[in-house]
Amino acid sequence: MTRYALTRLGLLVLGLVVASALIFVSLRVLPGDVAQLVGGTQASPDQVAALRESLGLNIPLWQQYVEWIGGLFRGDLGTSLLTGTPVVTELVAKAQVTLPLAAMSLIVALVVGIPFGVLSALGRRHAGGTALSVGAQALAAVPVVWAGMMLVVVFAVWLGWLPPQGFPRAGWNDPGAAFRALILPAVTIGVVEGAMLLRFVRSATLQAIGQDYVRTAAAKGLTRTRALLRHGLPNVGLSIITVLGLQIAGIIVGAVVIEQLFTLPGVGRMLVADVAARDLPKVQGELLAVTGFVLVVGFVVDLLHRLIDPRQREAS
Repeated sequence: MTRYALTRLGLLVLGLVVASALIFVSLRVLPGDVAQLVGGTQASPDQVAALRESLGLNIPLWQQYVEWIGGLFRGDLGTSLLTGTPVVTELVAKAQVTLPLAAMSLIVALVVGIPFGVLSALGRRHAGGTALSVGAQALAAVPVVWAGMMLVVVFAVWLGWLPPQGFPRAGWNDPGAAFRALILPAVTIGVVEGAMLLRFVRSATLQAIGQDYVRTAAAKGLTRTRALLRHGLPNVGLSIITVLGLQIAGIIVGAVVIEQLFTLPGVGRMLVADVAARDLPKVQGELLAVTGFVLVVGFVVDLLHRLIDPRQREAS
């Protein structure tokens, strides 16, 4: 297991290096002068020259990358061109919105996807199971923006139960208001992602029902439901862990859109604003942070799968 973990850790580091290189190079091979693009059409030649100097564009590309990576190991992702604030400082501040939003969305997705996916499989010959399956297919096809707008109309405008947009200025110093502000965004992402998870769980459960060990347990006197719960669901759980990495990546991507819709001051909304403002140091730092987070989640999921699956434990 230790050898496997070290191998996966090495692949994680390699993935981060490749991702950082792609992000760095892609933002510097844009057509035209990068400093001119950052400064805009109104920037004077002197201002463009100063920007080139501050961005380190006067040195070779490989040297720029090495210096950026060196700063990364020191916890320095650069400084915002607009605010003069360290990129890491702003990322940490915005992550206090995005990470709780992602966690709440994941909880909603798991609550929607796992129990209803199993029920849909068990009731596949009944109207309830069919309704769950059809409903999941319909929800999975719904654009996340439209789902968010409908939830706002119902729960914020019509019923007035929750705030339609925004985040309290006090942040998590006012935990009640902060939590209420994230409910609608989290449900929006979680329901759509949960519908996709429901379909996956249904398929995995149906496959487990057809396995010989479940049939044997049923033949020995257990009901099919009890046989599935006792012998089939552990294998379904392994499949769920495998797909969780993709689910979390989908939640992070969805957060970029949802933070715009609900005007939440998170990493996704900051990234969109910084791209529009051409704040190059912040954009590359934010992209690397999001990519690194997704890669780390994949690494953790791989280790969990290895730890839980007895066949893989024995192989290691």
